[in-house]
Amino acid sequence: MAHMASSSAAAPVPALTVGFDLDMTLIDSRPGIRACYEALAERTGTYIDADLAVTRLGPPLAEELINWFPQERIGEMADLYRSLYPGIAIAATPAMAGAREAVDAVHAAGGRAVVVTAKYEPNAKLHLEHLGIRPDEVVGDLWAERKAEALREHGAGVYVGDHIGDVRGARKAEALSVAVATGPCSAEELTSAGADVVLGDLTEFPGWLAEYGRYADGRSARA
Repeated sequence: MAHMASSSAAAPVPALTVGFDLDMTLIDSRPGIRACYEALAERTGTYIDADLAVTRLGPPLAEELINWFPQERIGEMADLYRSLYPGIAIAATPAMAGAREAVDAVHAAGGRAVVVTAKYEPNAKLHLEHLGIRPDEVVGDLWAERKAEALREHGAGVYVGDHIGDVRGARKAEALSVAVATGPCSAEELTSAGADVVLGDLTEFPGWLAEYGRYADGRSARA
């Protein structure tokens, strides 16, 4: 796919690495996750309010399953859910508006894009491959402050996410927190949590990145 924003290419940021969250940042995982919870409920005979569950996406799977299953069954249910997931959720999950273009804009700026998500890593990779979104690295199974481990390892100076947990991860990694108000947290909640920048959605990201690139390039020249 052609890169979206030539303005981003005009203002490269040397060695820029941008981290992206996955669920409700790059992908609208609600349809697939809803279907997967419904299948899990049918398979186990356990009531799960799938519509409620998809309103609080972001935290690890176990934090949702504990609402429906006893503690001693969480590991078993997580394994079952993950086994059902590829055949149910991947095809049902679309990209968020502007997702491909956001990753393309990072590449056009001479940077690297790294997806850091709480989602089970093999399933995260399946989503990205299915949708043709091509980051340079994918790191799964990390939530909130633990995302800082991967962000630091890959030298990310920016982290983009939709949840206050993503803001906390960015802050711990000393990365710029760019939040998108496309998930369960409002723009006001994201700002209150400490996000440095709040965008309506990822369609605004290439323009923001171009401005950030010009600022960072000018700051580097002054230094």
